[in-house]
Amino acid sequence: MSKPCVCGCCGPLRPRYKRLVDNIFPEDPKDGLVKSDMEKLTFYAVSAPEKLDRIGEYLAERLSRDVVRHRYGYVVIAMEALDQLLMACHSQSIKPFVESFLHMVAKLLESGEPDLQVLGTNSFVKFANIEEDTPSYHRRYDFFVSQFSAMCHSTHEDSETRNRIRVAGIKGLQGVVRKTVNDELQAIIWEPQHMDKLIPSMLFNMQDNEDSESPANSNAVKSGEENPASLAESCFRELLGRAAYGNMNNAVHPVLVHLDNHHLWDPNDFAVSCFRIIMYSIQAQHSHHVIQQVLSHLDTHSKNTPRVRAGIVQVLLETVAIAAKGSIGPTVLEVFNTLLKHLRMSVDFELGDGSRRNSASSHSSTRTKESEERIVQNAIIQTIGFFGGNLPDYQRAEVMMFIMGKVPVYGTPCHTLDTVKIGHQGTKRIQAMLLSSLIMVTSGFKCKTMCAGLPVSFLEPLCSISLMEDSELRQLVLEILHNIIDRHDNRAKLRGIRIIPNVAALKIKREKISKQDVVFMKKHGQQLYRHIYLGCKEDDNVQKNFELLFTALALITIELANEEVVIDLMRLSIALQDMALVNEENMPMFIRCGIMALVAAYLNFLSQMIANPPFCQHVSKVIEMRNLDAPHLLPEHVFREKCVLPDSLDRDDVGLYFQTADLAEALSVPGYNVERLAIPYIPQVTDEDRLSRRKSFVDTISLQVDILSNKEITFETLKKAIDTTGLEEQERERRRQVMEKFQKAPFEEIAAHCESKASMLHDRLAQIFELTIRPPPSPSGTVTVTSGHVQYQSVPVYEMKFPDLCVY
Repeated sequence: MSKPCVCGCCGPLRPRYKRLVDNIFPEDPKDGLVKSDMEKLTFYAVSAPEKLDRIGEYLAERLSRDVVRHRYGYVVIAMEALDQLLMACHSQSIKPFVESFLHMVAKLLESGEPDLQVLGTNSFVKFANIEEDTPSYHRRYDFFVSQFSAMCHSTHEDSETRNRIRVAGIKGLQGVVRKTVNDELQAIIWEPQHMDKLIPSMLFNMQDNEDSESPANSNAVKSGEENPASLAESCFRELLGRAAYGNMNNAVHPVLVHLDNHHLWDPNDFAVSCFRIIMYSIQAQHSHHVIQQVLSHLDTHSKNTPRVRAGIVQVLLETVAIAAKGSIGPTVLEVFNTLLKHLRMSVDFELGDGSRRNSASSHSSTRTKESEERIVQNAIIQTIGFFGGNLPDYQRAEVMMFIMGKVPVYGTPCHTLDTVKIGHQGTKRIQAMLLSSLIMVTSGFKCKTMCAGLPVSFLEPLCSISLMEDSELRQLVLEILHNIIDRHDNRAKLRGIRIIPNVAALKIKREKISKQDVVFMKKHGQQLYRHIYLGCKEDDNVQKNFELLFTALALITIELANEEVVIDLMRLSIALQDMALVNEENMPMFIRCGIMALVAAYLNFLSQMIANPPFCQHVSKVIEMRNLDAPHLLPEHVFREKCVLPDSLDRDDVGLYFQTADLAEALSVPGYNVERLAIPYIPQVTDEDRLSRRKSFVDTISLQVDILSNKEITFETLKKAIDTTGLEEQERERRRQVMEKFQKAPFEEIAAHCESKASMLHDRLAQIFELTIRPPPSPSGTVTVTSGHVQYQSVPVYEMKFPDLCVY
């Protein structure tokens, strides 16, 4: 009788929480959780929350034992019980219970069984969705980040099982993110050691999107949530959306490292997709952090292959394209500065070491290298143009000035781009590419006043480039001017150079010229005229140059022309016609005929724009005569491929040319100062002449003779200067005499004349340089060279004069 008595005493001695826990497990695990006993256990836990930690420990003990014994049915029942208790109990005493719960989840994740790993992950996700009342000071999720990241990289043989494990891993990481990002005490999740696991795990599954959508895996992917790629992208977006200001760098850097390690810059489709997701997921005010990261990464790969650099630049293009629509912070000029630096480096790689590459490799490999560098350069230009084109107008003006300051110009110091190593060809390439980027930046630029669009600091270097002996550069300069001047989108209607029969049919948009623009033309109009005048007479001009020059004249007429500007433009046109007729520059016949065609096309346009019938009649009469007797002087004929050009132009056939007297008579209406038409246009001589690669010898000598021949200024001289009657004929006669003199005079006489002027200029420059470059006195002595001997001269300190601010 004693033995049954002992057994009967042991049952009641077991703690009640253990008996309640044991009762929820049926004899056959297939029967599932005993719901009635589970309700009793839940009621007990809610009534006595101080017992929760013991309940958790006992459940963990049973679960660990069942895992070891492979009794997975009881493992599932234990986890179900834990989930119900976790959802039912919300109190401070739940903290110890959570530790037991997390310990059991960790056991399941470590088991290596896919079903148990998925079971543990699902329980962890339920726990992650619970909002706790108080923060946890000691809880850490390092193990779960590592384990879930490993599951995201599962390589299980069975594709369906592999997808299940990866989906579970992504869900687990998503749970960790949700549980920690809003908890200030868990900010450690943003540290590099965790981000270096989280981010690559998501990217790995996003990268595997094509495989998951293949027919072989179509059965495994049953819905959007079970697709690892879509789930990883969702988690990636959520993580970036929760990133604070100080965490952006840690979140973006692992992306760049992952793209490096998996060689995803070439091709860069996935890289572009990733950064689109990043830019659209983060807060707008954090965009400049991403841009800075990509710029720094580009600097890191400055010596990598061209295709890798091009891939990074294209990613940067997508980044700035999205950032330009919102807040871009202080990185505007930094973006352009870095891109221009890499543009310079790309040209250096392509041209600077050309001889070394030719000796070390075949010509075919060299051409391949150059073509790949062109890809980099085009990507940089596209990025510069797209970014600048999406900026507000006030920032775009600053960017235009910044880029123009980087353009190397002959004769001016260029401290930003060293063009010594790459030579003339490389410098020309850089000039062309920077001007191309300026075209993209200025595209769509609508300045309210021309002073804002073409400030002096921008206009002068731009016009200086127009003097270069390269038709491509001059074309780019004209296109930049078109973008800035054309504020009503009329340029498309003016494409090509032609005799427009009906200008009114073009429906050109225009407004009355503002006072600010009138002031601009008074100050800087001569620069624009000079730019057009000198650009017409270049020997390497092609049809496109004349087309762009015609468009420039037409846009100036539409946007900036009042009565005074119209007279100046007509003077310019007559001067161009005279230049082609006299041919002091010895221009080719094609250039002379092209200038004649340009003048005809423009005066036809101008006469219809100002709606002056006599003017239109005179222009139509000249054009009709040319159609009959000299079609090579019209744009429709001279720019044909097989146009027959004459050996010379007949200056005596007055009917073929526009006459100043007839134009003056046509404009003898109120508002036009016709007397100014009789004054021939002569381009201003500016400092830009020293930048020109070719200068007219005749113009220089004629200017010197003109100065020498007017030593005495009397009343009669001034009277003759004011009297403009027959001034045009006098000017032509004077030019003829100068030409005859220098053609027939002995060479020694011309050389002596020029040498005297040169020596005078040299002496004056020597005096200026002596005053400006003389070093300050120094007690240590200065070096001077006298009669070929070096001498040292020292100045005592007490004799030196210091500024007042330096003495105390």
